[in-house]
Amino acid sequence: MRILLDVKRCEGHGVCAETAPELFRLDDDGELVVLFDGDEIPAGQEDASASAVRVCPVGALRRQP
Repeated sequence: MRILLDVKRCEGHGVCAETAPELFRLDDDGELVVLFDGDEIPAGQEDASASAVRVCPVGALRRQP
């Protein structure tokens, strides 16, 4: 499972970072930063990643197998 970020769609609301701070944060310019390397969601973070995708107000995140 991995997370796909649509950078053009992301508006920097930060709801995903509030929901899953171990996976996402906003940088000083309000750009979303994914905090894990590679395509795979870290073990044990599947529920947090699903929540982050669900709460994104503009649908900029999605999970993909």
